[in-house]
This record gives sequence, C-alpha cells and structure tokens, in this order.
Amino acid sequence: MDLKLTPVSMPTTIRPSAGVRPAASAGVAGTGGGFAGALKSALGSVSAAQNEATRLQQEVQMENPKVSLEETMVAIQKAQIGFQASLHVRNRMVQAYTDIMNMQV
Repeated sequence: MDLKLTPVSMPTTIRPSAGVRPAASAGVAGTGGGFAGALKSALGSVSAAQNEATRLQQEVQMENPKVSLEETMVAIQKAQIGFQASLHVRNRMVQAYTDIMNMQV
C-alpha cells in the first residue's frame, strides 16, 4: 500500500509564518520527519501487518504445521485494528480540512 500525498501550499499573502523558520522546515523536508514522515511510517507498518496476516493465512490454508491458527488469528486482528485506526485518522483529517475550509475569513 503506497500512499502519495501532495502538499497543498498557501499563497504567501495568507501564510502567517512565511519564511520565519527556513532552517527548521528544510531539516524536516530533508529527513522525512514531522507529521508526513510519521504518517508514512504508520501506514507502512499497517501495510506490513496486513501483508504478514495474509502470508500467515495462506500458510494455514496450505496446512503448514509450523504456523498455528491462533498466531494467524492474532495477526489478522492486529492488521484489522491498525486499518481501523488508519481509517479513523483519515476521517479526522478530512473533517479538520472541511472545518478549516468552511471557516469565515
């Protein structure tokens, strides 16, 4: 699961802190830190959990004796919880964006 977000830039006349901290923003963009990096890392871990659950599920279906059904069910539940958490974060972000766009200037 590869999610690509494009940054939305505001005109410099509206942006309140345009050019105030160029060193801090350059450091964040260069290292992939900040909110975008944390979000990408979280989505990557959710994707990895889903892939692992799928792999374990296939192993159980092929009757691999080294993979237990309990381990597979726990992995599936972890992947499901992570996906639901991602959906809640996305819904909150969309709601916040909608609220900001509906603000009176």
